[in-house]
Amino acid sequence: MQHHHQASLSHFPSPPNGHTQQQHSVGQGSPGSAASQIITPHWQQQLLKCEMVRASRSPHHRARASAMASRTVAKSAIPITNPNLPKPEANGVLKDGEVGGTDKSDKVSVAESSPMSAGASVNHPNSTTAPVSEAPRPTATKPPENTWNSLDMGGVLIKNIPADSGLFSFTFLTNLYLNHNALTSIPPQIAKLRHLELLDVSGNNLISVPPELGMLTQLKELYLFDNHISTIPPELGSLHQLQTLGIEGNPLDASLKQIVQKDGTPALISYLRDSCPIPTPPPERTWKNFVSQAERDAGQSDPNVETFSVLCYNILCEKYATERMYGYTPSWALAWDYRKELILTEIMNYDADFLCLQEVDIGQYEDYFIPHLTDNGYEGVYWPKSRYKTMSDAERRQVDGCATFYKPSKYQLVEKQLVEFSSAAMQRADFRKTDDMFNRVLGKDHIAVVCLFEHKETGSRLIITNAHIHWDPLYSDVKLVQTALLIGEMEKIADNFAKYPPRLPPVHSSSAASDSTASTPTDITSSTDHKSPITPSSSRPPPIYSDGAKIPAIICGDFNSVPQSGVYEFLSNGTLPPHHPEFLGHTYGKYTSDGLRHRLGMKSSYAGMGELPLTNHTPSFQGVIDYIWYTTGNLTVNAVLGEVDKAYLEKVVGFPNAHFPSDHICILSEFRVKPPREAQPRPPLPVFPNSNGSFS
Repeated sequence: MQHHHQASLSHFPSPPNGHTQQQHSVGQGSPGSAASQIITPHWQQQLLKCEMVRASRSPHHRARASAMASRTVAKSAIPITNPNLPKPEANGVLKDGEVGGTDKSDKVSVAESSPMSAGASVNHPNSTTAPVSEAPRPTATKPPENTWNSLDMGGVLIKNIPADSGLFSFTFLTNLYLNHNALTSIPPQIAKLRHLELLDVSGNNLISVPPELGMLTQLKELYLFDNHISTIPPELGSLHQLQTLGIEGNPLDASLKQIVQKDGTPALISYLRDSCPIPTPPPERTWKNFVSQAERDAGQSDPNVETFSVLCYNILCEKYATERMYGYTPSWALAWDYRKELILTEIMNYDADFLCLQEVDIGQYEDYFIPHLTDNGYEGVYWPKSRYKTMSDAERRQVDGCATFYKPSKYQLVEKQLVEFSSAAMQRADFRKTDDMFNRVLGKDHIAVVCLFEHKETGSRLIITNAHIHWDPLYSDVKLVQTALLIGEMEKIADNFAKYPPRLPPVHSSSAASDSTASTPTDITSSTDHKSPITPSSSRPPPIYSDGAKIPAIICGDFNSVPQSGVYEFLSNGTLPPHHPEFLGHTYGKYTSDGLRHRLGMKSSYAGMGELPLTNHTPSFQGVIDYIWYTTGNLTVNAVLGEVDKAYLEKVVGFPNAHFPSDHICILSEFRVKPPREAQPRPPLPVFPNSNGSFS
């Protein structure tokens, strides 16, 4: 049965070819009359867009409509400018004040081609964006620059798109029209077009769509109108930004269609997301060794060789793990009760000597991590972010902070200190009268926790710092200031630690734990009792440190900075020029007059093999922002935990998911302490022969 529809939506101007009426086949799923439809606002929008697409069946309809619209504009008195010329940017912000992003203008009329309304919800921010912000990140993945980003291949009777088609190399595309052709399938390689926001495959002979479409998480409009599709792959549940899934004119499963009719596309996407089968787990991450097995065996048998391991992990605070932020994650996998078990299992399996966790809220620390980690031989030091001081008891339990756990059977906690970056900034005389400091630095309550340890057997010292740096890419200056403040505080703490007299290791100890208790949320230290005698096995006396730079030190955490950033440059090089572009022209006392400098001699533990491909994985950002830094003068890296399997990553849109409980992955390194250089004995005075040949 065939009938005609008058185009009922003038969203796309019809080209001058006389085709104001279009034919289409009515699929089994399309009722014969509007009276039989469930007319909700959701379904009314569906039908309007369906009519719009049906009116676009002529060859290259959108492209010709766009060209006609452009000619109409050209005849007016409006000044003509190049729509492909991107607006100039300054420090990531467009000059008109809009947040920097990709210019959507193109020759095939994205504005006319996209049925999205101006009031559509903003782009879903990725996890490296603060959960309270809706603004898209300039550092988020953007389409490769191109003079056009829409392609209209509609209405030209294409029968097949081969898997090796050059179409899939057009990764800059944001709009692709394949409507009203003769396609019977869509190749899985469509997943390569990760920046697509609109895909129209209406009016073909499709009986299914590939599950790989679920990788196109930027999609906002997906038109499948007038095909022979009976079901929707559950993998499409990851399309968390999808506003319209065009299903009219298909023999679609009645239960799926009813969801769209009643509650709209987002409801169907949520249903698909939460009912999607759990994918195959990835292979275990493997260790990357920097020393041979023979060297490792020799070190383990030598009592004078001291090694330790550090795990760093942003666990994603429960308060931030919302469906609004992580709409691609199944609700059950986003729930704290599910994620906390995976987090604990993962960190316990690695059995590191030190655990540095970020985004741990007070409630999680007290109710979950302390009981479980204490039972497994750890003690903890914790501080929440400064905002907790202004909150009620119930609210403050949701404030996140940094938690450092250690093995008291091996290390004695000598001292712990909180570094509040805003307070440290206030104490600097050269900052006090700076407007930039008041307007940009003081409003951020990020912190670091510094712990000073002594090895119970050898008496050697170790500084472990756990930090969380500000997130916003538009505040790269604040990231630099916070990092510089942290290094400055660490140098002072280390110099003071070096002045402590050497502590003789105990010959026998009935308790490996101190009796520290938690009094306030700013000074939370767990306590446990491990009755394992400690007997010194090293013959070397406890080392003496002439200054703080001689003490082995670790700085780890979520730095929200990529390896190309000023933060990375400063930490690894020890210097940063005063006019570095990431200061954004702001003034910060000596930091911007003399530059940044430190004398710790640090390096990222992963630098020896090249940084990991990513430590944070979301649909809009994949990159390295977490690090374990170490002092190269007194530590060397034995091994690091390797990357997540690449084949697995190609099939998942982002974390968290069923296998990874946070949007970050944990990083882990094993270090060897270089023995301190002992003072060389003074050489004896030379003895010269007398003239008679005797010595005196």
